Amino acid sequence: MIAVSGFEGKTVAVFGLARTGLTAARALMAGGAKVALWDDKASSREAALAEGFELTDLTTADWSDFAALMLSPGVPLTHPKPHWTVEKAKATGVEILGDVELFARTVNAAPEHRRPKIVAITGTNGKSTTTALVGHICAQAGRDVRIGGNIGFGVLGLDDMHGGAVYVLELSSYQLDLTSSLHADVTIILNLSPDHLERHGSMENYVAAKRRILANQGKGDTAIIGVDDPYGQQICTEITAANRRTIVPISASKAMGRGVYVLQGMVYDATGERATAVADLSRARSLPGRHNWQNAAAAYAAAKGLGIPAEEAAEHLLTFPGLAHRMETVGQIGRVRFVNDSKATNTDAARQALSSYARVYWIAGGQPKTGGIEALSDLFPRVVKAYLIGEASPAFAKTLEGEAPAVACGTMAAAVAQAYADAAKSSQDTIVLLSPAAASFDQYADFEARGEDFRAAVQALAAAPAARGAA
Repeated sequence: MIAVSGFEGKTVAVFGLARTGLTAARALMAGGAKVALWDDKASSREAALAEGFELTDLTTADWSDFAALMLSPGVPLTHPKPHWTVEKAKATGVEILGDVELFARTVNAAPEHRRPKIVAITGTNGKSTTTALVGHICAQAGRDVRIGGNIGFGVLGLDDMHGGAVYVLELSSYQLDLTSSLHADVTIILNLSPDHLERHGSMENYVAAKRRILANQGKGDTAIIGVDDPYGQQICTEITAANRRTIVPISASKAMGRGVYVLQGMVYDATGERATAVADLSRARSLPGRHNWQNAAAAYAAAKGLGIPAEEAAEHLLTFPGLAHRMETVGQIGRVRFVNDSKATNTDAARQALSSYARVYWIAGGQPKTGGIEALSDLFPRVVKAYLIGEASPAFAKTLEGEAPAVACGTMAAAVAQAYADAAKSSQDTIVLLSPAAASFDQYADFEARGEDFRAAVQALAAAPAARGAA
């Protein structure tokens, strides 16, 4: 745990008692602060009590007693409207911050010899895979690496810092909205496309939140920017004009005179005098598809930014074992391979998976997002048949009408069974792909639970006598 400094003897209100809030409360207390904990949900309050915390009803508390409000990232800061705790904090002049900001201030207050290296990663898609990939390269290179933020452990729950440590942090737009003083040695903005607009109010606000990851960088730092979308191109152009840090453009679709790019699965390093081929991603089974090419380019550039030799960074790219629920092979029965891409909660993410295979038996659906799956229409010819689950089934079926056969399955188990029954009839190697293009909250607690249900259904199918015979 990282003991938060700067609030010794002061009281900090903590709202939101899931993983982030409770971890922050422990870290604040370890640093000598007092905490006042609350949550709108009775179940969350009961869970906090069960873990030994005391509660303070923030609806009736005297907010003039608080030095700050530690707001969990899932709580609305501005849109669709500010949460009542935000309004109370602003009315009484109480500073609002998040756990990443608490981490940043603690690092900034530490003696220079204790300050770790920080890699901060954001983007609309690919954050988790890139974070895990950078962490993998660092670990294989012998660095004392800690991975967290919006993946795995909350940042304040990671092991305490020292000068030789490397913190690799996935940061969401929600977290960045609450962060102002983070200084990252290496930053990555992978890509930007419309997402979470109901939370930020506009694409302009969403991009502004993502750009906060670049704040406080200067000479000697590295900024890695994906330039395959117009938002990334603009950011790269603007910060290049500022000319303060090392800037590395990355691309998975075009050759560049400067930066790191991938063409047909080959990683090229053009940060020196000439472009050099450094890694063949066809040898990395856990990094299929163009979206993973971008992730690999970013991770390679980040490793170099940390001082890891180029040859070593390229070598460790190829040994990455992959990440659960991101293009993860969870089983194979005969010639049918099952791929779990439950993390694909929007069409951009689903596009990455669908683009990776010529023919798929596609399991999709869940809680639909604005626009449904219409943006994927150019990829419908790759869909042999679609198996629909959740609330989105009627709308997705209507969009697919005349484009690809589709059947409403209701449950994951039914979708897996029907997809396998159809795929097994093919004389070719085939893919059953779960890439929902929708949120999970209509049927599951989160995308992880959805992915685990898919895995369980595949395992049950593989254990069935008929499937064993097919294998």
